[in-house]
This record gives sequence, C-alpha cells and structure tokens, in this order.
Amino acid sequence: MKNGREYNADRLYDVVVVGGGPAGLTAALYLARAKYRVLVIEKDHFGGQITITDEVVNYPGVRKTSGKELTETMRIQAQNFGAEFLLAEVERLDLNGDIKTVHTGRGEYNCFGVLMATGAHPRKIGFIGEEEYKGRGVAYCATCDGEFFTGKDVFVIGGGFAAAEESVFLTKFARKVTILVREDDFTCAKSVADQAKNHEKISVIYNTVVEEVSGENGLNYIRYRDIATDEVTEFRADDGESFGVFVFAGYVPATSLVKGTAELNEHGYIITDSSQKTNIDGLYAAGDMCVKPLRQVVTAVGDGALAATELEKYAAVMQRKTGIVPKSPVQEVKKEAPKQAAPIKYSEDELFSPEMKAQLEGVFSRMTQPLVLTLYLDSRPVSNELKGYMTSLAALTEKLSVNVADIGAPSEEAPVVKVCLSDGTETGLAFHGVPGGHEFTSFVLGLYNAAGPGQAVDAEVKADIDAIDKKTDIKILVSLSCTMCPDLVMAAQRIASLNPNVTTEVYDINHFQWLKDKYNVMSVPCLVLNDDKVSFGKKNIRQVLELIKNN
Repeated sequence: MKNGREYNADRLYDVVVVGGGPAGLTAALYLARAKYRVLVIEKDHFGGQITITDEVVNYPGVRKTSGKELTETMRIQAQNFGAEFLLAEVERLDLNGDIKTVHTGRGEYNCFGVLMATGAHPRKIGFIGEEEYKGRGVAYCATCDGEFFTGKDVFVIGGGFAAAEESVFLTKFARKVTILVREDDFTCAKSVADQAKNHEKISVIYNTVVEEVSGENGLNYIRYRDIATDEVTEFRADDGESFGVFVFAGYVPATSLVKGTAELNEHGYIITDSSQKTNIDGLYAAGDMCVKPLRQVVTAVGDGALAATELEKYAAVMQRKTGIVPKSPVQEVKKEAPKQAAPIKYSEDELFSPEMKAQLEGVFSRMTQPLVLTLYLDSRPVSNELKGYMTSLAALTEKLSVNVADIGAPSEEAPVVKVCLSDGTETGLAFHGVPGGHEFTSFVLGLYNAAGPGQAVDAEVKADIDAIDKKTDIKILVSLSCTMCPDLVMAAQRIASLNPNVTTEVYDINHFQWLKDKYNVMSVPCLVLNDDKVSFGKKNIRQVLELIKNN
C-alpha cells in the first residue's frame, strides 16, 4: 500500500497509455526504450483509425504502405523494447494521488502517469431512422460490414477522406455506390477524391443531405435533399431488395473518460500545454483527441513522442518520491532464472507461430483444471476445419482434450465446439464455426475463464453477475474480420463463466445464414438476448449486464 492505495506489483507501471493508435504506440516506444515500464490498453484494435486506410503515401521516409502495416511496425518496435499490450476497455480513471488507477473490463492497473491517446470515433448525423436502422442497413465501418452488402446498392454519406476512400473499398462488394456530399465538392486531397470520382461503380451527388431512411427487413427507402435547390429525391429499392447506408461524416473526440476532470474546449477536445500536459498532474494527452490545427498520423506521432519524454521525467520524479520502481514479472524472472527455456519447434504447416505458442503456454500454465472441447460436426468443409483447429490447439497442452460427439440428425447449429469440464459438464461457452481471426484471442480467454481462475473483475461487477437468477441465453453474431467483436464476446463469456444460469454462444455469421436472416443482421457484432432482444455494437461487461438486467 502506498498513499493509502493498495496495488499489485505485477500490475504497477510507470505509465499506462490509453489508446493504441500512432500516438499511443509512439509514446510506448519512447518510454520502453528509456527503460520505463509501460502498458498500452486498447479496446478495439492496435493501430487506430488509420488501419482502415489501404494506402498511406504522405508519411515521411515511407514511400508507400498501408495504415495497418505502418502501425503494426510501430507496435512491434515498441514491443521489442519491452512495452506491454492489453486488449480491454477502460471504464474509468482514478487520477488522485501519486499512484493512479486505471479500471478496465479486465481488472485494475496502477501507474504514476496516464497518457490519453484515444483518438476519435465516427460522428452520427441524426437523420430520421439513423439510430433505428443501425446494424440493419446503417453502418459506420466498411471493413467490418462491407461484405453484408455484396451485390446491393450502397449510399455513402460524407465528402472527406474516409468517405472517398471507403467508397472505393465498398465497390469490392456493392453493385453500385452513390456518394452524397453536403458541400459542392470533396474536402479531402484531390488525388483521393479523384479515385472515387473516376470509379466506374461510383456516382457522386453534391450539395445533398440525407433526411430519412426506412424499410422492412432492412433499408429500402432513402430521402435526401439538395440544399442549393431544395429539391427532394426519394429512392426505393426494387421489391424484395434492400440497400446499405454508410456514414463517414467525421469524428467526435473520445474524451468521455476525462470529461469533468480534465479541461476540454467547447467541442470536447482535450486542452494541453506545449508539452502535452493537461491541467491534471500526471495526465497527458496526444493525438486526434487534442486541440490542434492538423490531425494526421505524422502529428499524432509527434504528440506521442513529446508526451513520452515529458512522462519519462514525471515517472522519474515519482520513483524518487515514492521509492517504488515498477518492474515487470518478466524482468524479475530473468534475474532469478537466467537460463532460457528451449525454443519451441515450429513447422511451416502448423497453425500457430512461435509467438502464439509462447502466449498460449502462458495461458495454459495458469488454468487450474482441464477442459474438454466437445465438437458437433456436420458434412460441410468448415466442420473438418474446426476439427483440425481444435485438435492442433489441444496438442499444445495436457489441459485440453477433444471429443467428437455424435450429432445425430443434421443440425443448423453445427459445426460447434462446446467448452466442457472434464466430467462432461457444459460451461455455457461455445463457438459455432472456427474461432480464428480476431476471435482467436477471445476464444482462448474463454478457455481461461472456464478453467479458472479467469480474468479479474471488480467486486461490484461480480456481485451483479452472481445476482442473475434466471436462465439467460446470449448469442453473439460475429465476423472474423471484425475488430469490434472480441470485446463483446469476452465480456459475455466472462459472465457465463461465472454464473451457470448464463450461456454465451458465438456464431461466425458467414456460416450461419439462417441467423443472419432471422434477425436481419447487416452489421456485427450483434447480440441476441434470449432469442428476442437484439442489440448491435461493442459493449463492455457492465453494458451487457445492463441489457440482462433490463430484459
């Protein structure tokens, strides 16, 4: 205990960075290279908004790359210097005292300094039907939801960089893309706008605002108005067809965690001094959430580097003041046991790389009881894929075994892997399809939660989970390419692992068309509660509990 606050030495850092975009990754690189212990917490995917950009040509020193490749290089650089990373949602910050607490859906983390680098999130416009049809035709992420509109017409709202580039991306799926631009021209670079203007599958309508969307079983009606002539246009899809509306209308700063604590301007952006310091001691900010004249990757990187060097000084002062020097468990192990373990053998044909195996070994070593992966298969190729995947995973540890069950009559639920205890008791966790892509990590964490001890949860959250006294069935429909799905999956799985009244079953929607049709799903993640209440979008464990409580 220090300054009246208890802390776990394994979870004590010099700096916690909230946000894993270019600003946060750069700060982590600088701090780790200076030998400070730093943790980067990201709720969606490391890399930030720039990862949806296929082509980056204005980053100095890099002739041409993608946003994903650029930021993944940043992440690896930081990791190689010792930075640590956590996929979780930060729920609140306690910034009082010398040691601050970052509360997440996966437990508490302590630190001397906090760097906010949460960027911004897509802005909603407010036209009639926008909220009602979110997930059922209205979308905000082409990467996550574009495939749902294969062979359909798509409308894109916006005239900036994201609207132009994402419209081109959507032509991979859509039959036709119509861009509705409020201004008399695009507001992004001409080179980017021209790609959209000159694309054979794209048409552009200027000086236009959307007023309403509606429909049955998806969107089939849109009304938009020419703000120069006041002419109103109504478009209806052909009988039985639907279309999509993608909104790319800029971003809103993600400053809710510090609203009411740190000083914000009238637009909600966080105010910092020339060293990226806020009005709160130990709290710094960097990137697109800050007041600044230019929001680009290169300026975010500069903010991150400056904030990190200032936080180095702050952490050094706090170490001297408190007498505490945060050290990672890895550092301690190296001191006590300098001998390195034998390298893991790896074959090109295997599913898991050496890095993945090392991470899995860490999870398996903490599991307190064995589990049985019970498979229910059908005649589709995906069943053979699931069987091979689970067999390969179980071969890595004695804590897992595979049992192929007799499915009997054909089932629309197969293929599925159900997580069971060694005596065959079902834990309430299951995955329909193959848990690869972004769902691999959430599946492994589900195993850890089912076997115990599982991820830490706040006492208040644990009490709310224990209080669920009625049968609660949760279905989560995901796409393996979606970066927003894992958080919801992990939250719902944790609830099910702690309360036998709750089941959480995850479906790769690409293999279960009947579910997509039944709930009219045009966006992921989609949560279906007790086969009745449908909710779209990311949610943390508290939000899932609120849905259960209100059902």
